[in-house]
Amino acid sequence: MTETSASKTTTFAVPDMSCGHCEATIRQALATALPGARVAVDLSRHEVTVEGDAAKAETAIREAGYSPEVVE
Repeated sequence: MTETSASKTTTFAVPDMSCGHCEATIRQALATALPGARVAVDLSRHEVTVEGDAAKAETAIREAGYSPEVVE
């Protein structure tokens, strides 16, 4: 069975996400880029997990002004 990009879960380290405002900005950017995608944010670990297209998610986070890196 092949995993589709719509169901892929990717975790990004976002070291410059430091407060609730940052979290809200990233959540809004992801909601716009990937409507309906599941998003989980761990502010204390500076991580964002997204279910959906990883490339679109990374672009959305970057365009919001942050520096995401995929966590392997």
